[in-house]
Amino acid sequence: MLTAGGDVLIHPALTDQAVADGGGSARDFLPLFEGVREALKGDLSLCHLEVPLGPKQGPFFGYPAFLAPPEVAKGLVDVGYDSCSTASNHTLDRGVSAIGTTLDAMDAVGLKHTGSFRTPEEAATPLILDAGGVKVAQLSFTYGFNGIPLPQPWRANQLNADKVLADARKAREAGAEVVVLSVQWGNEYQHEATAEQKALARRLLADPALDLIIGTHVHVVQPFEKIGGKWVAYGLGNEVARHAEPRGVTEEGVIARFRFEQGSGGWSVVEASYTPTLVELGPPIRLVDLTRVPASARRTEAVNRTERIVFSMGANGQGLARAKP
Repeated sequence: MLTAGGDVLIHPALTDQAVADGGGSARDFLPLFEGVREALKGDLSLCHLEVPLGPKQGPFFGYPAFLAPPEVAKGLVDVGYDSCSTASNHTLDRGVSAIGTTLDAMDAVGLKHTGSFRTPEEAATPLILDAGGVKVAQLSFTYGFNGIPLPQPWRANQLNADKVLADARKAREAGAEVVVLSVQWGNEYQHEATAEQKALARRLLADPALDLIIGTHVHVVQPFEKIGGKWVAYGLGNEVARHAEPRGVTEEGVIARFRFEQGSGGWSVVEASYTPTLVELGPPIRLVDLTRVPASARRTEAVNRTERIVFSMGANGQGLARAKP
């Protein structure tokens, strides 16, 4: 079983919440994430770290050029995540030094990562993860870097179909049995998948080297679709965020769940489901699993809207279901 969450977008209010949860003298991000612990249970859980992490002493920054505390990585590990994609439009917000502090913070707590790199050798090495004895490769690409040029081409993965497939094949050669792409794409705050997303998904999933696409970036939920027997989740929305002007839909997200089984043609998804989530702005600010909390008008609104969106390209008829608590 593979699970995946949406954008981990650490605005200053979330850091303030972590300080409060740490008793005022430390930063503890686990209470923010704690509500989805059960939804992440499985063989492998993938997250998307949207923002760079800085040194413990700070300073930290929000939009438009982020830098978040290193304790974010510990919160993600403690709630159950195994690996995070780090290629995002914010990867270069604070220069290449922030790539180093980000990956160092993740290494310090055992959170695996791919998408941005400290060395050419690191960039050339596929990330292969263990999922209950199955070797799963995670790839991470982003459409761009908010206009900041890559100082070296290996520093982070910029989205290019040929490069994605080349990396997928390289991962297979390194022993991967399943290859998953974590990708930043689409138009921000737009629920509909763009024509470009749909075309790229079809091109990539037509290749036997790639098994699954997990989309992020747009900060709202987008549909799921099964293409040629393989799944794409176009956008999982925000896992956590506290935008200066919350839109309602920017507080809604999903955790995707895919169960793989091995057949004569290799590994394939035999069961797909999603868990609707909501960032409740409190105080305190908390991420909740909407299948495990009592109903309210706001929670029901989020559940119904999320279902409508994830099924809007026919995924309910292709086998996608809402996860049961």
